[in-house]
Amino acid sequence: MNTDLLVPLLAAAIQSGTPILFATLGEILTEKSGVLNLGVEGIMIVGALAAFVCAKLTGNPLLAFALAGVAGMVIAAGHGVVCLWFLGNQVVSGLALTIFGLGLADYLGTPLIGQTAPGFGKLSIPGLGALPILGPIFFQQDLLVYLSVGVVPLLWAFLNKTRWGLNLRAVGEHPEAAAAAGIDVLRYRWAGVLGGGFLVGLGGAYLSLAYTHLWTSGLTAGRGWIAVALVIFAFWRPGRALLGAYLFGGVMAFQLRLQAIGTHVPSSLLLMLPYALTVIVLVFASWKSRQANAPAALGINIEPQD
Repeated sequence: MNTDLLVPLLAAAIQSGTPILFATLGEILTEKSGVLNLGVEGIMIVGALAAFVCAKLTGNPLLAFALAGVAGMVIAAGHGVVCLWFLGNQVVSGLALTIFGLGLADYLGTPLIGQTAPGFGKLSIPGLGALPILGPIFFQQDLLVYLSVGVVPLLWAFLNKTRWGLNLRAVGEHPEAAAAAGIDVLRYRWAGVLGGGFLVGLGGAYLSLAYTHLWTSGLTAGRGWIAVALVIFAFWRPGRALLGAYLFGGVMAFQLRLQAIGTHVPSSLLLMLPYALTVIVLVFASWKSRQANAPAALGINIEPQD
């Protein structure tokens, strides 16, 4: 594969991986608080729809992007109500959230299929964008790509270097000990659920505002489930999530390129590639489970404190 083919492929890998990166970081934040949310797919699609509608009505992509995060928080709040207030099963609640989000987006978005909305275009960084090979790959992306990369060290610093982040991790590891130390377990779990929902909603917004600029049915196409698997692959570490998201993005971009050049491989097999990689990743993560960094109280409900 020569440079003329490889450079656009790698640039497309970053673009394809960006919505997965936002969603993965959001799920890492949620799971670090001890709450398992399998509703990522549903939150993403609702965020994508909210962003698309807002951009179409206001013509302001930045406002639409922020609104998608708020929409993600609202949908995630439903999961919080079920699991944090009523102590419902976190797995069942998350699956229900995915079904609800997909159904809601399909119902409200059907009249918008095929329509376009203003979004984000390429933004070349002065000087760096002109670099050979590296410039087109890394420094001629849209604003949201740069923002997603910036979130990675911010989330790492929050979880490892701030009192609030350390408290949130303590809640996810040993909630009883955290409560005995005076930490409000319920409040921090709510913060994890809502903050994670915000980031997942931003991932959905990327799909409708930067990746496609139009609305189609099933826009997320399973990216939420890939993000859930990627959390395990990344061992709950934001830095690994960045690399994993671009790996998945590269596979998705590669299969699209293969379809475009008209290979003799059946299109159904090409479409299967990202999800086959998901299965391989889960097998790998299980094999390397001793190195995993899963919160000890992940998925375990805690009685509200008096």
